[in-house]
Amino acid sequence: MTEKIFSLDIGTRTVIGLILETNGMNYQLLDYFVEEHKERAMLDGQIHDIVSVSETIEKVKSHLENIHGPLTSVCVAAAGRALKTKRTIVTKEIIQQPLMNKEDILFLELSAVQKAQYALANEAAEDASTEYYCVGYSVIRYLLDEQTIGSLIDQQGNTASVEIIATFLPKVVVESLISSLTRAGLEMQALTLEPIAAIDVLIPASMRKLNVALVDIGAGTSDIALTDEGTVSAYGMVPKAGDEITEALSEQFLLDFTQAEQMKRNLSEQQEVTIHDILGFEQTVTYQDAVAAISNEIDDLAEAIQTEIITLNGRSPKAVMLVGGGSLTPEITRRLASKLELPENRVAIRGSEAIPALSKADDLPGGPAFVTPIGIAIAAKQNPVHYISVTVNERVVRLFDMKQLTAADCLLAAGINVDKLYGLPGMAAIVSIDGKEVTIPGSYGTPPTIKLNDQPAQIDDPIEHGDILVVQKGVDGLPPDITVGDLLGELPKTRVTLNGTEYEIESKIRVNNKVVNPETKLADGDNIRLETVKTIEDLLIHVGRDHWWDTADDFTVFVNGKELLLDQLTAYLLKNNQQAKKGDSIRNGDNITYESSKKPTVLQLLEKMELKMKHSLPVTFNQEQLVLEKPAVKVSRNSRELTEKDTINPGDHLFVEKIPETPFIFQDIFRFATVNLAEATGNFHIYKNGEPAAFFDELAPHDQLILNFQ
Repeated sequence: MTEKIFSLDIGTRTVIGLILETNGMNYQLLDYFVEEHKERAMLDGQIHDIVSVSETIEKVKSHLENIHGPLTSVCVAAAGRALKTKRTIVTKEIIQQPLMNKEDILFLELSAVQKAQYALANEAAEDASTEYYCVGYSVIRYLLDEQTIGSLIDQQGNTASVEIIATFLPKVVVESLISSLTRAGLEMQALTLEPIAAIDVLIPASMRKLNVALVDIGAGTSDIALTDEGTVSAYGMVPKAGDEITEALSEQFLLDFTQAEQMKRNLSEQQEVTIHDILGFEQTVTYQDAVAAISNEIDDLAEAIQTEIITLNGRSPKAVMLVGGGSLTPEITRRLASKLELPENRVAIRGSEAIPALSKADDLPGGPAFVTPIGIAIAAKQNPVHYISVTVNERVVRLFDMKQLTAADCLLAAGINVDKLYGLPGMAAIVSIDGKEVTIPGSYGTPPTIKLNDQPAQIDDPIEHGDILVVQKGVDGLPPDITVGDLLGELPKTRVTLNGTEYEIESKIRVNNKVVNPETKLADGDNIRLETVKTIEDLLIHVGRDHWWDTADDFTVFVNGKELLLDQLTAYLLKNNQQAKKGDSIRNGDNITYESSKKPTVLQLLEKMELKMKHSLPVTFNQEQLVLEKPAVKVSRNSRELTEKDTINPGDHLFVEKIPETPFIFQDIFRFATVNLAEATGNFHIYKNGEPAAFFDELAPHDQLILNFQ
């Protein structure tokens, strides 16, 4: 079944109307008409004089109606230079409340889109009248604790994030376009975007993995679109285009604007052209002369386009396609290729004959000027953008129907702040546990509730034209309702044995100095103290044996006139048969033994003072292991020398004298070894380490000593 499509390309200098006939995916151009604006009613693609533009549209419409009958609806395009894209990321803490379902995640995405919208509004703060419509967004990635993840549903972690890229159009662009059409008696059937229109017909989706730039050089502006990684990645605009070149020709060769425009087109196909200037003189201008005359303007245009492409793309693309009447500028392809450092065959002009979906005909308007107008008709049919109206909280909003619209899209269009729709979290409580402050968060607020046409709805539910949407704020959270047991968990129990008796000890909880049970509710400002048995001293206090420490006096002696406290000898403590102190920690299953203090020996006193009682030297004598010893210190009490086994009493005054260390000699052996001289016969010989020695030779550890008789 065939269908006719009426489309308009409302440009800075002209309005081009086309009627295409479609049969499935094939299109045939039936007719077209071009009308120039009588005055500068448009500037850089934006309608400044709605009445004047509507009159030009009316002329195009009337011409085509006279041949093809009444035309009531039309496909149009919004200027790509007005399109804005914004990439943002939003993060939410989920440590207490995981994102449990798809709706929670959609609200997070919506928050990111609104963040992008606010950022765009702030950038345009100098123009308070600028209001942007979001025409779509895509999720780039989800993150859990700053790590990329496929889905956030039911995930546990500290933070959840979503990164999106959103696309916006200024409201004034669309509203002025609709107003101009309405005055001309036309209804906007579908809307597309100019860069998308040209790309859709020249660069199919299969080619968009390539990094390609498409530049639509019109009369007043040059629109730029880039493809990469399978999508249209960026849009831009340069406020220079074909009119600057035409004006340069007009000035150099004294031509009116129309003649200069025709001269520019002819130069793209001929090596010389004949012109008549405003004085009536005829002259023939060669291609080289014309290019030389306007060389600076050509360079300026090429450089402006190159700069914008690099700004948008970060690098030179793989190729550049030029469309639009301004692409006929002499040498523009060669100079742009040079500035982008691309081979000359990587920058090319593409005309309407390069559109695959368009049936070829003899009367098909050739060249690059008709690519975008034809693209508008095809793209508006294949990827149309319709308008629908929806009431959101008693306010009528208008949306682009670029995709299946949802309740989320309506909230964006109505400017409703999603973050403020969530119920506020409950007030937190701050308590103190053993002197350390702990914050207990309140419960989270609930998500907002949505009704669509008086029926409960989800944020991703589809909406239709005329729907009524009511959004209500979620319920605020409550202060924490928590018990001591909830906060502290299961209280530890310790089983220990003390002097043969087993004890099971439970911790005590005090809240504001009162003993409580685990079911006690907590309130803001409560002071919690946990009394647990951690040390041996705690154990003795818990079982009522703390008086054991009181009955033992401190064991103090005086050494060389200075007081010395033997605190480890105040009482004997054993933990699992190892000497312990009252401050030592205890664990479940420990065996504690307590004994009253005993009198220490001189040897224990010296160990406390980190002194040795004797100097020793291990040697071998006649193949027998011996240890030679000499006193290292002299300990006396009341002028009587003490041995290492003598005990000392509290309050003793002791004198400890260090004895200078002297070397051991061979002769010292006889104080420790037995030699039966009565059985000896002949002369004796002594050896040290196999060498003859004397009685006064000094010894070293592990010397081998021999005494024999011959």
